[in-house]
Amino acid sequence: MTDQMMDKDDPGVGKVYLVGAGPGDPGLMTVKGKTLLEHADVVIYDALVSESILAAINPLAERINAGKRRGNHSLLQSETTALLITKAREHAVVVRLKGGDPFVFGRGGEEMVDLIQAGISVEIVPGITAGVAAPAYAGIPITHRDYGSSVTFVTGHEHAGKYQPQVNWQAIAQSSDTIVVYMGIHNLAHILEALQAGGKPSDTPIALIRWGTCPNQSELVGTFATILSQMEQVGFEAPAIAVIGNVVNLHGLLAHGSPSMLQVMRSD
Repeated sequence: MTDQMMDKDDPGVGKVYLVGAGPGDPGLMTVKGKTLLEHADVVIYDALVSESILAAINPLAERINAGKRRGNHSLLQSETTALLITKAREHAVVVRLKGGDPFVFGRGGEEMVDLIQAGISVEIVPGITAGVAAPAYAGIPITHRDYGSSVTFVTGHEHAGKYQPQVNWQAIAQSSDTIVVYMGIHNLAHILEALQAGGKPSDTPIALIRWGTCPNQSELVGTFATILSQMEQVGFEAPAIAVIGNVVNLHGLLAHGSPSMLQVMRSD
């Protein structure tokens, strides 16, 4: 990897690497992404990147938290892009570290377009997305020949501070066996209502997975009819993803004995 990187002694030559950190377990980050962290001059990272992954950053590198949480943004998106451009003109190896995969609801495409338009060299380093990894760690395969042969990934995030659906939930309800919803916990009541209007019955299985692949991962499993009251009872909060469909019924079987297995796999 170091032979492929730019010459750090060449001023004015910089490159931004949009790196996917994966879902949380450091063992799920790619070798290429880890190597870039070890050789970076600057790392600009998001809020959901785990501390164990941040520990791999070059100790001499400048670290900048650009994390975004509901109602609490460290940097606005435009500020983050401007910062990337500035740092790329000052340093050779700039890593933009994002949770999951940069191109799956990570705004990586937006940032890449802006960087290219600014004349900055940029490379994408994919990561494992939470919508695949978190269900797997919960014993839920998102596809299964007997339970679901199609899957849709969709964002449930609100727009401009209030819920304004950007997707056709009724069409998704009618066309997809498994639905994986990112950032939809705060709007789950609206989402479930729309999916039921599209034909999903009230007994449709749903699993909510919080802090997927991390040591504190937790799951809440129910149906459309029960999940909201279950969330209230246990105080279930974001960040979490929702997995909807008959594949959720495999959770009880495939997650049997999973705590000890996850402890081995998580590389904490």
